[in-house]
Amino acid sequence: MKSIGLLGAISIGIGGMVGGGIFAVLGEAVSLAHGATAIAFSIGGLVAFSTAYSYAKLSVKYQSEGGTVTFIDKAFGDNLFSGSVNLMMWLSYLVTISLYATAFAFYGETFFSHPSPLLHHILISVAIIVPAIINLMSASFVGKSETIIVIIKVSILVLVIIAGVSYVEPSRISPQHWPDATSIVSAGMIIFVAYEGFELIANSAEDIKEPTKNLPRAFYASVLIVIALYVLISIITVGDVPEAKLMQAKDYALAIAAQPALGHSGFILVASAALLSTFSAINATIYGNARLGYIIAKDGKLPRSLMDEDKKTGVPFRGVIYTTILSLVLANSINLTEIAIIGSASFLLIFFLVNISAYRLRDIISANSFILIFSSVLSFLALCILMYHTYTSNPQAIIVFISFALISLLFELTYGRYLRGSFFGRKY
Repeated sequence: MKSIGLLGAISIGIGGMVGGGIFAVLGEAVSLAHGATAIAFSIGGLVAFSTAYSYAKLSVKYQSEGGTVTFIDKAFGDNLFSGSVNLMMWLSYLVTISLYATAFAFYGETFFSHPSPLLHHILISVAIIVPAIINLMSASFVGKSETIIVIIKVSILVLVIIAGVSYVEPSRISPQHWPDATSIVSAGMIIFVAYEGFELIANSAEDIKEPTKNLPRAFYASVLIVIALYVLISIITVGDVPEAKLMQAKDYALAIAAQPALGHSGFILVASAALLSTFSAINATIYGNARLGYIIAKDGKLPRSLMDEDKKTGVPFRGVIYTTILSLVLANSINLTEIAIIGSASFLLIFFLVNISAYRLRDIISANSFILIFSSVLSFLALCILMYHTYTSNPQAIIVFISFALISLLFELTYGRYLRGSFFGRKY
């Protein structure tokens, strides 16, 4: 029985995007785009909105909890390519968990008088381990309250916007404080991971009422609302606070942005909202990634051990354990900038492939070819710009991203050829 209405579907999209990304990457955006931070978020939003068209069309036709995995399989078939992409997506969610956990740690440190590297790693680990335990005991504990959490965090962001409007100094966001166009676009791509999350609507397509009408509306509305939210937050942040002060508090810039209008209480409020948002996002992503691993394993593209499901809770037990361990390793070994870059690059690649999938299936899903070509080219160019910028500024992040892609390819090649064939009778 379908139980999710339009507002519920929109809430899933907004909750997925405002899950913690904006708290983590706002400072990164300001460091690159300066007075044009709002423009950078608009550019990232354009890529997300154009891709939402592909998701809307594909979701209406293929209503499955597999979401992106299902779309790529339908477009490219069951082969080395689709198997590698599916694993790449599973790894990409590990990166988002790491991003949220790192943001949790930075905002958590503001409540301590003497933060230290040890405290930072402890907070990161707590932010991952506690949600994992909750998942193993009762995955629905935070899930049932997700709508309330979305309302709380969006309300706090709106409060910061409304309270901060009168404190904006137009000169700080004027074109004279804008960097070159390449830096602005690069900033928009680095923070693109903040838009990752609207695709979760596709995973709930089977439960959405009147899907033909409500799925497209949910995709478009959620992305547009979040674009507006991010752009306004960017204007308030850059317009209210001197850039030098923002850079000193780069890792918790959004809390600093609340101070001019709301004082120290505003700082505490936003920092608390960041902890709540990132914690709930980690909880949801651990469960979602464990379920994704279960779906991929059920299709024979990951080891059968990921299909180990607890009979009482319905939670893929080993999937949660694997997700937790790998996320702990990533989050405690890669810095925030690199995590943001790797996450953005991974999802830009996946969204590009979803756009290509929609184009290949355009006749079946009744989609406009011009829009699909536009969204494919746009997402591909966005990925290229991000890769070029990263190559010149942070080559280590490129190495990690390429390693993810190679691991996905090599795993699928070896597992698909030598192991899966023994169980499923298929070889590449």
